[in-house]
Amino acid sequence: MNSIELRSDTFTKPTKEMLDFMFSANVGDDVWDEDQTMKALENKIAKMFGMEAALFCPSGTMANQIAIKVHTQPGDEVVCDYSSHIYQYEGGGIAFNSSASVNLLKGTNGKISVALVKDSLKEENIHFPRTSLVSVENTTNKGGGACYKLKDLQDLASFCSSQNLAFHMDGARLFNAIVKTNTKPKDYGGIFDSISVCISKGLGAPIGSLLLGTTKFIHQAKRIRKVLGGGMRQVGYLAAACDYALEHHIDLLKEDHRRAHEIETLLKDRPYVISVLPVETNIIIFSMDQPLKLVEYLKTQHILCSAISSNQIRFVTHFQFDDGMLKTLKKALLNYS
Repeated sequence: MNSIELRSDTFTKPTKEMLDFMFSANVGDDVWDEDQTMKALENKIAKMFGMEAALFCPSGTMANQIAIKVHTQPGDEVVCDYSSHIYQYEGGGIAFNSSASVNLLKGTNGKISVALVKDSLKEENIHFPRTSLVSVENTTNKGGGACYKLKDLQDLASFCSSQNLAFHMDGARLFNAIVKTNTKPKDYGGIFDSISVCISKGLGAPIGSLLLGTTKFIHQAKRIRKVLGGGMRQVGYLAAACDYALEHHIDLLKEDHRRAHEIETLLKDRPYVISVLPVETNIIIFSMDQPLKLVEYLKTQHILCSAISSNQIRFVTHFQFDDGMLKTLKKALLNYS
C-alpha cells in the first residue's frame, strides 16, 4: 500500500504528461549556452516577473546562496527572520559561502517589518559588520505558510532603497502566496533586487529553482553557480518539466490550500491539539504534547508526516494529496486519542 505523503510538497513525482513533455525537449549543452529549452524557460520566467534575466539552479538553497554571495562582501551582515530557511536549513551557507554574519529578527510567523529592520541596523562603525542585504521568505516555512501583504513588501523595499540595502526574496513557495493573495508575479518583480522561485515544491517539477534579477546580477550569479558546481549540460529536460509545471499546476494550488484549511478546522477541535498556526496556504503547523506519538500512529495508518520540534507537527499538502487521502487523514485524526 502506498503511503499518504504529508512530510513536504517536495515528495511529488512527475506526472505522465510531464514526463512526456520532458522527453520531447530540445536539449543542448547549457554550460555552453546551447540548451534552447533552458534559455526559453529562463526568458519566460524573467518576463513573467517583469525582471531582466533568470538563472536555473538545481535547488532553492543554491539559488539563495548565490544571491547572498552576489549581494554581500566578506564581513557583511544579512538581516532576516530567525526562522528563515536561508539561516535554519541551508547548512550554514551564509558563513561558508559568503563569510557573512546574520542579524536575526523575531518577526510574526516568519514575517519581518520595516520597524524591525530599522531597529536592527547598526551605526557606521568599524566595530560592526556592514549591513548589505535584507532577505524575506514568502511564504514562510516555519511560520506556517504565512504570506506577506504586497504593501508590506513595498514598504520594506522603499526602506531598503533609502538605506542602500539589497532586498532579496526566498520565494520557495511564492506561487502559493500569489494564488492566496490574488497577486501577479510582476507585482513582486518590481519590488526586489533578486528573487528565488522554486518549481519543485508546490508546482511539482522534479528539480529546479530559478534566480531572477538584473542582467548584470545574473551574469555575476552565473559565475558563482559555476564555482558551486551548478553548471549542467543537457538540462533542458528539467527545464521542460518546470515549463510544464508553470503552465499546468499553478491553479492546482487553490485545492492544496482548501484541503489545508479543512485539516486546520479539524485539528482545532481535537482535544490533543494545543494550538494551530493560522493556515493561509498549504502548510499546517500545530502544537501538542509528545508529537512523535502521533507521527508513529499515523505511520501505522500509512500516513507520513514529521515532527519539526519537541511539540510541533507539520503537514504540507500538494497536488498529489487528493480528497480521498484527505478523508483517510481525517478519519485517522478523529480516531487518535
